[in-house]
Amino acid sequence: MHNSTTATILDPTVQTGFFTGSASRVMRTLESVATEIASTNMAVLIVGDSGTGKQALARRIHDMSPEREKPMLRVACGTTTPETMMNELRLGDGSAAGGTVVFDEVGDLDRECQRRLLHILPDGDSGLGTRSLSARVISTSIQNLEDEVRGGRFRNELYHRLKGVCLRIPRLSERREDIPLLVEFFLAKHAARFERSSPVISAEGMARLAEHEWSGNVRELENVMMKILALGDEKIALSDLSSSSPAAQPFPAARVGHSLKAAARAASREAERELILQALARTRWNRKRAAQELEISYKSLLYKLKQIGLPNPESE
Repeated sequence: MHNSTTATILDPTVQTGFFTGSASRVMRTLESVATEIASTNMAVLIVGDSGTGKQALARRIHDMSPEREKPMLRVACGTTTPETMMNELRLGDGSAAGGTVVFDEVGDLDRECQRRLLHILPDGDSGLGTRSLSARVISTSIQNLEDEVRGGRFRNELYHRLKGVCLRIPRLSERREDIPLLVEFFLAKHAARFERSSPVISAEGMARLAEHEWSGNVRELENVMMKILALGDEKIALSDLSSSSPAAQPFPAARVGHSLKAAARAASREAERELILQALARTRWNRKRAAQELEISYKSLLYKLKQIGLPNPESE
């Protein structure tokens, strides 16, 4: 493929390890479905907020497919034109045969691009002609394409042709169990780049990460991990993370005039909180395993998590 501002060959070294070994049930299910469909030629529509990892999941599907040795082309739908799109796909000369084409943010295609794309997509009933796209088609979208269809902004037939299988990637705030795994993955990924050893995040730091809202999703978390590596100081790197959770605030120190009994209770709560955080950090926030380590019941741990204001995602 020749150079273009709207289409690129996706780097085959892109790391997608954060889709494997997830702690959350929803991500394990997503990985299972992706594995099942990778060997087929079905069209895939990946939906999710910005920064959730739509391109990485597309790469994951490609890497597990029979087409893994062939190129993976990304078309930036928000900036492409009908002529550029057709030229990049190189239909008719055989260079686009096989491989995978990712239509990034497909909802941004203008009406003429939509018309041309619909024309070259195989309909499943007829053989592929010289002007048909024979590559595996994966589309991504931050938009609700059903709403776009109802609003007349996206072709109904094209939508149904592209959504052979629709995969939704949840926001990071919906799967906080995966944060420790992602932290480890991104630190290892970027440690070599910064020529530094991968640090171990403290229990307090992990709590801050678990409490943060993550409006930028996985991409924001990756940037924070790069910041930790670049600065070499966890506390400074995490100092500007926002949190509305009470757990972000330390227990108040006993003021002058407090009884020794009150001070002892405050110290006991702080020690208990620290032990819980350490157990959660060691078990990658697997609450059942942490409860076993702490030698308390699972229900007791969930109660204590609520007491100290730590997030408690739906149990598995």
